[in-house]
Amino acid sequence: MIEPWGDNSLRVRASKMPGMPAEDWALIPQEDNNAVVTIEKYQASIQNGKLKAVINKIGKLTFYNQKGEILLEEYVRNRKDMFADTCSSIEVEAREFKPITGGDYKLSMRFVSNPNEKIFGMGQYQQPFLDLKGADLELAHRNSQASVPFALSSLGYGFLWNNPAVGRVNFGKNITTWEAYSTKKLDYWITAGDTPAELEEAYANVTGKVPMMPEYAMGFWQCKLRYQTQEELLEVAREYKRRNLPISIIVVDFFHWPLQGEWKFDPVYWPDPDAMIAELKNMGIELMVSIWPTVDYRSENFEEMRNRGLLIRTDRGFRISMDFQGNTVHYDATNPEAREYVWNKAKENYYKKGVKIFWLDEAEPEYSVYDFDNYRYHLGPDVQIGNIYPLMYAKTFFDGMKEEGQENIINLLRCAWAGSQKYGALVWSGDIHSTFASLRNQFAAGLNMGIAGIPWWTTDIGGFFGADIRDPKFHELLIRWFEYGTFCPVMRLHGYRWPLQPQYGTTGGATCISGASNEVWSYGDKVYNICKKYLTIREAMKPYITKIMEEAHTNGTPVMRPLFYDFPEDQVCWENETQYMFGPEVLVAPVMEQGVRELKVYLPKGADWTHIWTKETYPGGQTVSINAPVEEIPLFTKNGYELNIV
Repeated sequence: MIEPWGDNSLRVRASKMPGMPAEDWALIPQEDNNAVVTIEKYQASIQNGKLKAVINKIGKLTFYNQKGEILLEEYVRNRKDMFADTCSSIEVEAREFKPITGGDYKLSMRFVSNPNEKIFGMGQYQQPFLDLKGADLELAHRNSQASVPFALSSLGYGFLWNNPAVGRVNFGKNITTWEAYSTKKLDYWITAGDTPAELEEAYANVTGKVPMMPEYAMGFWQCKLRYQTQEELLEVAREYKRRNLPISIIVVDFFHWPLQGEWKFDPVYWPDPDAMIAELKNMGIELMVSIWPTVDYRSENFEEMRNRGLLIRTDRGFRISMDFQGNTVHYDATNPEAREYVWNKAKENYYKKGVKIFWLDEAEPEYSVYDFDNYRYHLGPDVQIGNIYPLMYAKTFFDGMKEEGQENIINLLRCAWAGSQKYGALVWSGDIHSTFASLRNQFAAGLNMGIAGIPWWTTDIGGFFGADIRDPKFHELLIRWFEYGTFCPVMRLHGYRWPLQPQYGTTGGATCISGASNEVWSYGDKVYNICKKYLTIREAMKPYITKIMEEAHTNGTPVMRPLFYDFPEDQVCWENETQYMFGPEVLVAPVMEQGVRELKVYLPKGADWTHIWTKETYPGGQTVSINAPVEEIPLFTKNGYELNIV
């Protein structure tokens, strides 16, 4: 089946089942448009705006833009047409369905590769490459890895692999191969356009757009692993106010509950959450609360949830999916009854008390062992549909909050799939290492997540683990990360720092120990004064951030994006992997190496660029050397734009 699906776009499906499976997965149903179908003697074609698909007499599909240029073509090698360039004795199918005992197929989809093409998007992978041409990517979620299988090509097309099965894609030099390890159908969506923005907006139109980000979420978020008591958290909030520092959100991290699967405050350590939330609101601070999807065998809800079929299952071995702080199994977010059950618990114990933003952790979901073929959900085996779990996890809370009348919903998740954005998903990059190399990885991950259709993204400023708060080398990393985090969609300080704190208490979540202090004043005066400067900058940028969040909400525009997004005619911008645009007016060149105090910055053609700190203006189309003392991130504004931050 090849059919129009949005402007300049087509959806392609194929199956060997008796009928075409009906699931739309990431795609929103579209109204019919004026696509033109032409049938000739040796081929047939369908054209929808700027995109045309041609299928020839041996079944090979080729996609063209409105100029007649090939965008993408299937890789077929056989002797069915001995006069075609596909004639070969190696006998390779483009669409290969390899049967699996039990009814599904292992699917391989092969396309001819253009070696000069550049590929961007695909979600979040812990590697430093922005251009994914030549990359081999697992289509599966892990802690700090999010598979969001939308690829944007420098040739002028966007491609969504609309299949939540675990699999793989290889953007090889000779062949591009997409694989699903267990599936019932081939399903992909392709769009053509003249600019990256046109492709991105077409994709957002068929998968959904983020809500409007609430104003409080645009400020600074304070977090650590973990505040052990109500009084400890309140004292941190009070200290921010005493110091007159901007703060929007403070976070109650995991194991504030008695046991996993008991979605409530442990009264031993959080005796009066109503009073805590009220005091925070009086200070103008929202409270975000951590939710885990895991249910401990010892918890008060386990027996009921197991008996009602609300938990995921294992096909082999004992029914345990994680063994961190207890033997646990995840709630089945693909089951509507399980979604309702978990939301009702959270509504009663958190939402009714005034918690309006949730941290939906473990969203992949994380397993102690990633045996994807061993877990089974309500919608099917993990290996067949598992990548949809984080989307359904986000939907659990989005639907519940929406039903309560809340608008502009935002929740923090550690993973996403195509379409998660429409459920208010803010994704962060997981439990990452506190190193400059890791910072470099997050730079690539954040930009590719934006291109993959997830405009709301952030990191743990400073990284998650492996840092001692007394280490001067870490202080430099934290400063550079804090500067970078100021120009991310959300600015959030988090981490599991050393030296560890003494355990407070012996029952409930107290068995999960806490890291060292992680407030901006925890690292000495030099670090504090620099962080204070960037907290002020972030607060001053709120009018600008509001504008770019409106663009994300209205058009699906990435908040942070590679240079080529705004300057597609400048070929140098397609090569640049060290800078990005924060909205349409601000160019950011983060320092991602230890000891660097000078940076070469490319200024795109077609604009004049003003250096934020020196106020010097440069014409575009050149590379300039910029001083980068530890307290300054290289920043430029376009054509005299007044950011009013210094």
